[in-house]
Amino acid sequence: GEYGLVVCVWVYDGKGNLLLTQRAKEKSFPGTWENSGGAAKAGETSRQAIARELFEETGIKAAEEEFELLDTGTDKTFHYDYYCIRRKVPLSQITLLPGETDDVQWASFQQVHKLIEERKMCKVIARQFRKQEPMLLSRQNAQK
Repeated sequence: GEYGLVVCVWVYDGKGNLLLTQRAKEKSFPGTWENSGGAAKAGETSRQAIARELFEETGIKAAEEEFELLDTGTDKTFHYDYYCIRRKVPLSQITLLPGETDDVQWASFQQVHKLIEERKMCKVIARQFRKQEPMLLSRQNAQK
């Protein structure tokens, strides 16, 4: 009857690109690409957790209300909240978290599909992307 809370965010630039980080070699699915996210800490709301996770993994600061809830899901042990946020951040301003992220890139939707095809995207995130791609595209297109 109890679930953990996991939060994830797709950062998009309004020009057709998503911000991806590369998982550190020490983590599961080492070297694969993903969006930012992680587990909420005890007492955190979903939006507090996603703001903290995004900052920890990339150095991007955002107010809780800036995150747009994109989707939710539940499995046997976790509840998932998936967010998106628009940010134009030069890669030179991204701060990676040692032990969590080894690299960062802006990737077009086509490049994300190629990463999935080449099995360079974390499998869990690839499934999430396929499901949420139409919602992400609609937000990207609305920004043009």
